[in-house]
Amino acid sequence: MTLSYKGIKIKYQCSGNGKNIVFLHGFLENSAMWDNIISELPEFRCIAIDLLGHGETGNLGYVHTMKEMADGVMTVLNALKVSSAIFVGHSMGGYVSLEIVNNYNNSVDGLLLLNSTSFPDSEERKFSRERAIDIVKKNPNAYTSMAIANLFAPENREIIDVEIQKIKNEASKTSLQGIISALEGMKVRESHLNTLKSFKKHKIIFAGTKDPVLDFSQSEEESKLAQTELISFDGGHMTYLENSIQFLTKLKAFLREVNVMR
Repeated sequence: MTLSYKGIKIKYQCSGNGKNIVFLHGFLENSAMWDNIISELPEFRCIAIDLLGHGETGNLGYVHTMKEMADGVMTVLNALKVSSAIFVGHSMGGYVSLEIVNNYNNSVDGLLLLNSTSFPDSEERKFSRERAIDIVKKNPNAYTSMAIANLFAPENREIIDVEIQKIKNEASKTSLQGIISALEGMKVRESHLNTLKSFKKHKIIFAGTKDPVLDFSQSEEESKLAQTELISFDGGHMTYLENSIQFLTKLKAFLREVNVMR
């Protein structure tokens, strides 16, 4: 399904009945990453959206801020007449989810940050994103292939090689402008530590102990500062694949807790 937004198309999928869950993918991913997970949640109404510049959703400009991505998500939810939902955001999708908590607090019934953080980019990380922009301009396919491989713990790269190749194939479909706009948007995002701390409904962080993108010690610090439960997984940045069975079990437990606490 698609809708028109500021002159571009936003792609989304919606299936099932019950409590609303909104799934937001990470950088270089798209809504298809959630297909296997959604199939395991028939008792929920699951909504997955291609964020700006990803999948089949178009580009708005040179920079896609997380706020602009959040506004696009809310446009889809308004069209679907969704007044509130549980948000599950992977990596960049978590940044977008935090923007929604910050700007549309009443629309969020629960929040799961999957391999994501409320902290802004460090100066070192900002430099890395600038360097990535230079690289992707020269060879986008080589960049996406390398970037995806580097998200996994080294010991998992051969074990789930087929799944990794599928993700690389999907990532290669991301337009050059979509990649650059997202990198620019992530680079300039602000801290949402206070947003996470002040969010009083059920919230949780899922983090990989061997995550090459987000150091696990940072997630531990964030958990304490934001007073947010932390669940650890023995893997890298792609918990939903590297620890698929454990992830689904913990996800279902979280969703049950949100429903009980409502």
